[in-house]
Amino acid sequence: MQNGNHTQSLVLIKPDALKNSATGYIFSILSEFNTGLYFAGMKVVNVTEMLAAEHYAEHKEKAFYPSLLEYITGKTHFPEQPQKQKVIAIVYQGPNAVQKIRDLAGPTNPNNAREQKPGCIRSLGAVVPVKNAEGAVIDQRIDNLIHASATDCEAEREIKLWFKPNEIPTALKSFQTQISERSFYLKDGKLITEYNSGSTPIIAAGDIVWKSDLDILDQLISGQTPSGTLELVAAKYLLNRE
Repeated sequence: MQNGNHTQSLVLIKPDALKNSATGYIFSILSEFNTGLYFAGMKVVNVTEMLAAEHYAEHKEKAFYPSLLEYITGKTHFPEQPQKQKVIAIVYQGPNAVQKIRDLAGPTNPNNAREQKPGCIRSLGAVVPVKNAEGAVIDQRIDNLIHASATDCEAEREIKLWFKPNEIPTALKSFQTQISERSFYLKDGKLITEYNSGSTPIIAAGDIVWKSDLDILDQLISGQTPSGTLELVAAKYLLNRE
């Protein structure tokens, strides 16, 4: 559980920010000196399709969804440079972390950000037209430099999606963990508990995992209706693998 007003928020420094060398600027704006917030976790992520799809699951039926996945996986801004297709994921912690970061980030749409809150982080972003195969504009994509959790509830889901417990120091963990008593593997999109040739390990017996993740895996194995998807759990364990 988050501790009173001391909450955590997920921040993603997106590929457009990396391309425009805005990383230092963003870190400066969100620094402990300015905000009273501090790092609880940080890593460089090669974003997989699975992770991108889970992160943007709420937009799945929208016309801009495919371009959104291309954007967050870095393929839009670095189509021929896979070594640059990455995101910096950070967990910030401190008093009212979610609201403080949202205030400094500004409105989601950069046009609105420039109008309503000039000087905020997203005021440096852009709104890009999305075209179909014939070249007709069908929607728009928002390149707004960073993602910031909108609520404490979303922050918990997002932090657990992007980070494993061992990537956050023990004293800074805000959510319940549990030791897994068995191993779990992914094969052909399905969950199994015994290693088979071609299967990918997700969790090993003895690993410390988010309790909510373990609940989902146990529910899937036992045939119960799961409280979340297999991809929601597996995505973080497949990051930065060959």
